[in-house]
Amino acid sequence: MGGRSKRNVAIVATGQTDHRSKRPDVNIVEMINEAVRRCLADARMTMDQIDAVIIGNMEHFEGIFFTEMWSVDGAGSFLKHGMKITTGGTTGSSLAQAGYYHVASGLFDTVMTIGWEKQSEGETTAGLIFQADPLWERATMSGAIGSFAGSATAYMHKYGITEEQAAKVAVKNRGNAFNNPHAHLKMNLTVEQVLNSKMLAYPIKMLDMCPTSDGACAMIFTSEEKARKTCANPAWVLAAVTRHDQPFGGDLEMVMNLRTLRSATEEAYRIAGIQEPLRDFDVAELYEPCTFAELSWYEAAGFCGRGEGGKLMDSGATQMNGVLPVNPSGGVLSTNCIGATAMIRVAEAAIQIMGKGGKRQVPNVKRAIATGFGGSWWSDVMILSKTP
Repeated sequence: MGGRSKRNVAIVATGQTDHRSKRPDVNIVEMINEAVRRCLADARMTMDQIDAVIIGNMEHFEGIFFTEMWSVDGAGSFLKHGMKITTGGTTGSSLAQAGYYHVASGLFDTVMTIGWEKQSEGETTAGLIFQADPLWERATMSGAIGSFAGSATAYMHKYGITEEQAAKVAVKNRGNAFNNPHAHLKMNLTVEQVLNSKMLAYPIKMLDMCPTSDGACAMIFTSEEKARKTCANPAWVLAAVTRHDQPFGGDLEMVMNLRTLRSATEEAYRIAGIQEPLRDFDVAELYEPCTFAELSWYEAAGFCGRGEGGKLMDSGATQMNGVLPVNPSGGVLSTNCIGATAMIRVAEAAIQIMGKGGKRQVPNVKRAIATGFGGSWWSDVMILSKTP
Protein backbone atom coordinates (compact mmCIF):
# COMPACT_ATOMS: atom_id res chain seq x y z
CA MET A 1 0.00 0.00 0.00
CA GLY A 2 1.19 3.51 -0.65
CA GLY A 3 0.53 6.72 -2.43
CA ARG A 4 -0.31 10.35 -2.27
CA SER A 5 -3.78 11.88 -2.34
CA LYS A 6 -4.76 14.88 -4.40
CA ARG A 7 -6.01 16.35 -1.14
CA ASN A 8 -3.06 17.87 0.73
CA VAL A 9 -2.69 16.83 4.36
CA ALA A 10 -0.47 18.30 7.07
CA ILE A 11 0.65 17.48 10.57
CA VAL A 12 -0.09 20.58 12.65
CA ALA A 13 0.76 19.45 16.18
CA THR A 14 2.50 16.80 18.25
CA GLY A 15 2.56 15.91 21.93
CA GLN A 16 4.74 13.47 23.86
CA THR A 17 5.07 12.39 27.44
CA ASP A 18 8.50 12.44 29.03
CA HIS A 19 9.44 8.80 28.44
CA ARG A 20 10.84 6.72 31.28
CA SER A 21 11.50 3.10 32.20
CA LYS A 22 8.63 3.29 34.69
CA ARG A 23 5.78 5.76 35.25
CA PRO A 24 4.28 4.66 38.60
CA ASP A 25 2.94 8.20 39.08
CA VAL A 26 0.22 7.73 36.44
CA ASN A 27 -2.04 4.97 35.23
CA ILE A 28 -2.34 4.22 31.52
CA VAL A 29 -5.32 6.51 30.90
CA GLU A 30 -3.58 9.39 32.68
CA MET A 31 -0.39 8.79 30.71
CA ILE A 32 -2.31 8.88 27.42
CA ASN A 33 -3.98 12.09 28.52
CA GLU A 34 -0.61 13.77 29.08
CA ALA A 35 0.27 13.31 25.40
CA VAL A 36 -3.19 14.38 24.25
CA ARG A 37 -3.14 17.57 26.32
CA ARG A 38 0.33 18.49 25.10
CA CYS A 39 -0.73 17.90 21.51
CA LEU A 40 -3.84 20.03 21.86
CA ALA A 41 -1.81 22.80 23.50
CA ASP A 42 0.70 22.66 20.64
CA ALA A 43 -2.17 23.05 18.15
CA ARG A 44 -4.09 25.58 20.24
CA MET A 45 -7.14 23.36 19.73
CA THR A 46 -9.74 21.66 21.88
CA MET A 47 -11.13 18.14 21.46
CA ASP A 48 -14.28 19.69 19.99
CA GLN A 49 -12.22 20.45 16.87
CA ILE A 50 -11.08 16.82 16.43
CA ASP A 51 -13.32 14.73 14.15
CA ALA A 52 -11.87 11.29 14.87
CA VAL A 53 -9.38 9.58 17.18
CA ILE A 54 -7.23 6.63 16.12
CA ILE A 55 -5.40 4.89 18.98
CA GLY A 56 -3.10 1.91 19.30
CA ASN A 57 -0.61 -0.11 21.33
CA MET A 58 0.59 -3.70 21.52
CA GLU A 59 -2.31 -4.90 23.65
CA HIS A 60 -0.99 -8.35 24.50
CA PHE A 61 2.22 -6.87 25.94
CA GLU A 62 0.17 -5.43 28.82
CA GLY A 63 -2.51 -8.10 28.53
CA ILE A 64 -5.32 -5.52 28.46
CA PHE A 65 -7.53 -5.46 25.40
CA PHE A 66 -10.14 -3.10 23.85
CA THR A 67 -7.83 -0.11 24.20
CA GLU A 68 -10.08 2.16 22.18
CA MET A 69 -12.91 1.60 24.66
CA TRP A 70 -11.45 1.90 28.15
CA SER A 71 -9.02 4.73 27.28
CA VAL A 72 -11.79 7.10 26.15
CA ASP A 73 -11.46 9.45 29.13
CA GLY A 74 -7.72 9.94 28.54
CA ALA A 75 -7.95 10.07 24.76
CA GLY A 76 -10.86 12.53 24.74
CA SER A 77 -12.64 10.33 22.19
CA PHE A 78 -16.06 10.10 23.84
CA LEU A 79 -18.74 9.85 21.10
CA LYS A 80 -16.17 10.49 18.36
CA HIS A 81 -15.39 8.38 15.32
CA GLY A 82 -12.42 6.14 15.92
CA MET A 83 -10.58 2.88 15.53
CA LYS A 84 -7.79 0.85 17.12
CA ILE A 85 -4.58 -0.34 15.44
CA THR A 86 -2.09 -2.98 16.61
CA THR A 87 0.70 -3.94 14.19
CA GLY A 88 3.72 -4.64 16.39
CA GLY A 89 6.60 -2.17 16.21
CA THR A 90 4.90 -0.40 13.32
CA THR A 91 1.83 0.39 15.43
CA GLY A 92 2.84 4.06 15.71
CA SER A 93 3.60 4.51 12.02
CA SER A 94 0.45 2.57 11.08
CA LEU A 95 -1.48 5.03 13.23
CA ALA A 96 0.20 7.94 11.45
CA GLN A 97 -0.59 6.48 8.04
CA ALA A 98 -4.18 5.86 9.07
CA GLY A 99 -4.48 9.45 10.28
CA TYR A 100 -3.10 10.69 6.98
CA TYR A 101 -5.37 8.56 4.80
CA HIS A 102 -8.49 9.35 6.83
CA VAL A 103 -7.93 13.03 6.06
CA ALA A 104 -6.58 12.57 2.52
CA SER A 105 -9.66 10.54 1.58
CA GLY A 106 -11.95 13.37 2.62
CA LEU A 107 -13.63 11.23 5.26
CA PHE A 108 -12.56 13.66 8.02
CA ASP A 109 -10.93 17.08 8.16
CA THR A 110 -9.05 16.71 11.44
CA VAL A 111 -7.82 13.46 13.01
CA MET A 112 -5.84 12.79 16.17
CA THR A 113 -3.62 9.72 16.39
CA ILE A 114 -2.41 8.33 19.73
CA GLY A 115 0.19 5.63 20.35
CA TRP A 116 1.24 4.40 23.77
CA GLU A 117 2.85 1.61 25.79
CA LYS A 118 3.37 1.04 29.51
CA GLN A 119 5.87 -1.79 29.36
CA SER A 120 6.55 -1.63 33.09
CA GLU A 121 3.07 -3.09 33.59
CA GLY A 122 3.46 -5.94 31.12
CA GLU A 123 5.89 -8.49 29.71
CA THR A 124 7.04 -7.66 26.21
CA THR A 125 9.50 -10.52 25.71
CA ALA A 126 6.91 -13.08 26.81
CA GLY A 127 4.48 -11.56 24.33
CA LEU A 128 7.01 -11.90 21.52
CA ILE A 129 7.92 -15.48 22.45
CA PHE A 130 4.26 -16.47 22.50
CA GLN A 131 3.94 -15.43 18.85
CA ALA A 132 7.02 -17.34 17.68
CA ASP A 133 7.03 -20.66 15.84
CA PRO A 134 7.18 -23.24 18.69
CA LEU A 135 9.19 -25.74 16.61
CA TRP A 136 12.02 -23.40 15.59
CA GLU A 137 11.89 -19.71 16.38
CA ARG A 138 10.72 -19.96 19.98
CA ALA A 139 13.70 -22.10 20.96
CA THR A 140 16.42 -20.30 19.01
CA MET A 141 15.47 -16.75 18.09
CA SER A 142 12.56 -15.83 20.35
CA GLY A 143 12.11 -12.13 20.90
CA ALA A 144 14.02 -9.33 19.22
CA ILE A 145 17.54 -10.02 20.50
CA GLY A 146 17.95 -13.46 18.95
CA SER A 147 16.64 -12.33 15.58
CA PHE A 148 18.96 -9.33 15.45
CA ALA A 149 21.93 -11.38 16.65
CA GLY A 150 21.63 -13.85 13.79
CA SER A 151 21.06 -11.10 11.24
CA ALA A 152 23.91 -8.93 12.52
CA THR A 153 26.32 -11.86 12.40
CA ALA A 154 25.43 -12.51 8.77
CA TYR A 155 25.69 -8.77 8.01
CA MET A 156 29.20 -8.59 9.49
CA HIS A 157 30.32 -11.71 7.64
CA LYS A 158 28.97 -10.64 4.25
CA TYR A 159 30.10 -7.01 4.21
CA GLY A 160 32.87 -6.67 6.78
CA ILE A 161 30.79 -4.46 9.05
CA THR A 162 32.44 -4.17 12.48
CA GLU A 163 31.18 -4.07 16.03
CA GLU A 164 32.99 -0.73 16.40
CA GLN A 165 30.97 0.80 13.58
CA ALA A 166 27.76 -0.38 15.21
CA ALA A 167 28.88 0.97 18.58
CA LYS A 168 29.24 4.42 17.02
CA VAL A 169 25.46 4.40 16.42
CA ALA A 170 24.81 4.00 20.15
CA VAL A 171 27.26 6.80 20.95
CA LYS A 172 25.66 9.12 18.41
CA ASN A 173 22.00 8.50 19.20
CA ARG A 174 22.21 8.47 22.98
CA GLY A 175 24.35 11.58 22.82
CA ASN A 176 21.69 13.27 20.67
CA ALA A 177 19.10 12.32 23.31
CA PHE A 178 20.58 14.88 25.73
CA ASN A 179 18.98 17.56 23.54
CA ASN A 180 15.55 15.91 23.67
CA PRO A 181 13.54 16.63 26.84
CA HIS A 182 11.28 13.62 26.16
CA ALA A 183 13.99 10.97 25.62
CA HIS A 184 14.36 8.04 28.01
CA LEU A 185 18.08 7.16 27.81
CA LYS A 186 20.56 10.05 27.75
CA MET A 187 24.10 8.77 27.91
CA ASN A 188 27.62 10.07 27.27
CA LEU A 189 29.12 6.91 25.83
CA THR A 190 32.37 5.87 24.24
CA VAL A 191 32.77 3.14 21.64
CA GLU A 192 34.74 1.15 24.21
CA GLN A 193 31.90 1.30 26.73
CA VAL A 194 29.46 -0.06 24.17
CA LEU A 195 31.86 -2.85 23.16
CA ASN A 196 32.48 -3.80 26.79
CA SER A 197 28.81 -3.84 27.83
CA LYS A 198 27.13 -7.12 28.72
CA MET A 199 26.91 -9.61 25.86
CA LEU A 200 23.29 -10.61 25.19
CA ALA A 201 23.65 -12.75 22.06
CA TYR A 202 26.74 -12.29 19.89
CA PRO A 203 27.32 -9.68 18.52
CA ILE A 204 24.46 -7.86 20.28
CA LYS A 205 25.48 -6.28 23.57
CA MET A 206 23.38 -4.48 26.14
CA LEU A 207 24.22 -1.03 24.80
CA ASP A 208 23.47 -2.13 21.22
CA MET A 209 19.78 -2.61 22.03
CA CYS A 210 16.84 -0.28 22.60
CA PRO A 211 15.30 0.08 26.08
CA THR A 212 11.80 -0.70 27.29
CA SER A 213 9.96 2.56 27.96
CA ASP A 214 6.67 3.86 29.29
CA GLY A 215 5.23 6.69 27.24
CA ALA A 216 2.71 8.06 24.76
CA CYS A 217 2.64 10.25 21.68
CA ALA A 218 -0.20 12.11 19.94
CA MET A 219 -0.38 13.92 16.61
CA ILE A 220 -2.98 15.93 14.68
CA PHE A 221 -3.47 15.54 10.92
CA THR A 222 -5.67 18.04 9.13
CA SER A 223 -6.73 19.22 5.69
CA GLU A 224 -4.91 21.98 3.82
CA GLU A 225 -7.66 24.52 4.46
CA LYS A 226 -7.60 23.96 8.21
CA ALA A 227 -3.82 23.55 8.39
CA ARG A 228 -3.25 27.00 6.92
CA LYS A 229 -5.61 28.52 9.50
CA THR A 230 -4.23 26.72 12.54
CA CYS A 231 -0.47 26.34 12.02
CA ALA A 232 2.18 28.79 10.84
CA ASN A 233 4.56 26.04 9.67
CA PRO A 234 2.74 22.75 9.03
CA ALA A 235 4.58 19.57 8.12
CA TRP A 236 3.05 18.47 4.82
CA VAL A 237 2.83 14.78 3.98
CA LEU A 238 4.36 14.11 0.56
CA ALA A 239 4.22 10.31 0.64
CA ALA A 240 3.02 7.50 2.89
CA VAL A 241 3.94 3.93 1.97
CA THR A 242 3.81 0.57 3.76
CA ARG A 243 5.17 -2.85 2.86
CA HIS A 244 4.62 -6.23 4.57
CA ASP A 245 6.69 -9.42 4.57
CA GLN A 246 6.71 -12.74 6.43
CA PRO A 247 10.21 -14.22 6.67
CA PHE A 248 10.97 -17.13 8.99
CA GLY A 249 13.46 -16.98 11.82
CA GLY A 250 16.27 -18.53 9.81
CA ASP A 251 16.10 -15.83 7.14
CA LEU A 252 19.28 -14.00 8.13
CA GLU A 253 18.71 -11.37 5.45
CA MET A 254 16.02 -9.84 7.67
CA VAL A 255 18.14 -7.00 9.03
CA MET A 256 21.00 -6.75 6.55
CA ASN A 257 18.62 -6.41 3.61
CA LEU A 258 15.22 -5.31 4.87
CA ARG A 259 13.22 -5.95 1.72
CA THR A 260 10.18 -4.08 2.94
CA LEU A 261 12.10 -0.90 3.74
CA ARG A 262 13.91 -0.99 0.42
CA SER A 263 10.63 -1.40 -1.48
CA ALA A 264 8.75 1.19 0.60
CA THR A 265 11.42 3.87 0.25
CA GLU A 266 11.71 3.30 -3.51
CA GLU A 267 7.96 3.86 -3.89
CA ALA A 268 7.94 6.85 -1.54
CA TYR A 269 10.86 8.44 -3.38
CA ARG A 270 9.06 8.01 -6.68
CA ILE A 271 5.96 9.73 -5.31
CA ALA A 272 7.88 12.58 -3.66
CA GLY A 273 10.42 13.07 -6.45
CA ILE A 274 13.44 12.12 -4.35
CA GLN A 275 16.51 11.51 -6.54
CA GLU A 276 19.41 11.46 -4.06
CA PRO A 277 18.14 10.57 -0.57
CA LEU A 278 21.37 11.47 1.21
CA ARG A 279 21.25 14.96 -0.30
CA ASP A 280 17.52 15.51 -0.79
CA PHE A 281 16.60 15.01 2.88
CA ASP A 282 17.65 17.39 5.63
CA VAL A 283 16.90 14.98 8.48
CA ALA A 284 15.94 11.32 8.94
CA GLU A 285 14.22 9.58 11.82
CA LEU A 286 14.91 5.86 11.31
CA TYR A 287 13.36 3.15 13.46
CA GLU A 288 16.54 1.47 14.74
CA PRO A 289 15.84 -1.16 17.43
CA CYS A 290 19.53 -2.05 17.54
CA THR A 291 22.76 -0.44 16.36
CA PHE A 292 23.37 -2.84 13.49
CA ALA A 293 19.88 -2.12 12.15
CA GLU A 294 20.63 1.58 11.69
CA LEU A 295 23.74 0.77 9.66
CA SER A 296 21.98 -1.72 7.40
CA TRP A 297 18.92 0.47 7.01
CA TYR A 298 21.07 3.34 5.75
CA GLU A 299 21.55 0.99 2.83
CA ALA A 300 17.92 -0.11 2.51
CA ALA A 301 16.82 3.55 2.52
CA GLY A 302 19.27 4.37 -0.27
CA PHE A 303 21.55 6.64 1.76
CA CYS A 304 24.48 4.52 0.56
CA GLY A 305 25.21 1.32 -1.36
CA ARG A 306 24.86 -2.19 -0.02
CA GLY A 307 27.48 -3.01 2.57
CA GLU A 308 28.46 0.66 2.94
CA GLY A 309 26.47 1.50 6.08
CA GLY A 310 29.53 1.21 8.30
CA LYS A 311 31.56 3.48 6.04
CA LEU A 312 28.74 6.05 6.06
CA MET A 313 28.77 5.96 9.86
CA ASP A 314 32.55 6.38 9.90
CA SER A 315 32.31 9.38 7.57
CA GLY A 316 30.25 11.41 10.05
CA ALA A 317 27.52 12.02 7.45
CA THR A 318 24.73 11.03 9.86
CA GLN A 319 25.93 13.08 12.83
CA MET A 320 24.09 16.25 13.84
CA ASN A 321 26.58 18.31 11.84
CA GLY A 322 26.67 15.86 8.93
CA VAL A 323 25.08 16.02 5.50
CA LEU A 324 22.05 14.02 6.75
CA PRO A 325 21.51 13.99 10.53
CA VAL A 326 19.88 10.69 11.49
CA ASN A 327 17.85 10.46 14.70
CA PRO A 328 18.43 13.90 16.26
CA SER A 329 15.82 12.79 18.81
CA GLY A 330 18.00 9.95 20.07
CA GLY A 331 16.04 7.37 18.11
CA VAL A 332 14.63 4.07 19.29
CA LEU A 333 17.92 3.34 21.04
CA SER A 334 17.00 6.12 23.44
CA THR A 335 13.21 5.69 23.69
CA ASN A 336 11.04 2.65 22.98
CA CYS A 337 7.42 2.75 24.15
CA ILE A 338 6.45 0.29 21.43
CA GLY A 339 2.93 1.42 20.51
CA ALA A 340 4.24 4.98 20.21
CA THR A 341 7.81 4.33 19.03
CA ALA A 342 7.22 4.54 15.28
CA MET A 343 4.85 7.50 15.69
CA ILE A 344 7.59 9.31 17.58
CA ARG A 345 9.71 8.96 14.43
CA VAL A 346 7.00 10.76 12.43
CA ALA A 347 6.38 13.29 15.20
CA GLU A 348 10.08 14.11 15.48
CA ALA A 349 10.35 14.52 11.70
CA ALA A 350 7.36 16.88 11.83
CA ILE A 351 8.91 18.80 14.71
CA GLN A 352 12.02 19.35 12.59
CA ILE A 353 9.94 20.59 9.64
CA MET A 354 7.98 22.95 11.91
CA GLY A 355 11.17 24.29 13.51
CA LYS A 356 10.12 23.28 17.03
CA GLY A 357 13.11 21.08 17.85
CA GLY A 358 14.77 23.34 20.39
CA LYS A 359 18.28 22.07 21.15
CA ARG A 360 17.79 19.10 18.81
CA GLN A 361 16.69 21.29 15.88
CA VAL A 362 18.57 20.80 12.61
CA PRO A 363 18.86 24.15 10.75
CA ASN A 364 16.69 24.85 7.70
CA VAL A 365 14.86 21.53 7.43
CA LYS A 366 12.78 21.38 4.26
CA ARG A 367 12.31 17.62 3.81
CA ALA A 368 12.39 14.78 6.32
CA ILE A 369 11.88 11.04 6.23
CA ALA A 370 10.49 8.86 9.02
CA THR A 371 10.33 5.06 9.07
CA GLY A 372 8.60 2.41 11.13
CA PHE A 373 9.55 -1.24 11.61
CA GLY A 374 7.78 -4.19 13.20
CA GLY A 375 5.01 -6.72 12.85
CA SER A 376 6.12 -9.49 10.51
CA TRP A 377 9.06 -7.34 9.37
CA TRP A 378 6.81 -4.61 8.06
CA SER A 379 8.15 -1.22 7.06
CA ASP A 380 6.34 2.10 6.91
CA VAL A 381 7.77 5.24 5.31
CA MET A 382 6.47 8.80 5.53
CA ILE A 383 8.06 11.78 3.77
CA LEU A 384 7.31 15.24 5.15
CA SER A 385 7.97 18.64 3.59
CA LYS A 386 7.86 22.32 4.45
CA THR A 387 5.73 22.87 1.34
CA PRO A 388 2.76 20.80 0.08
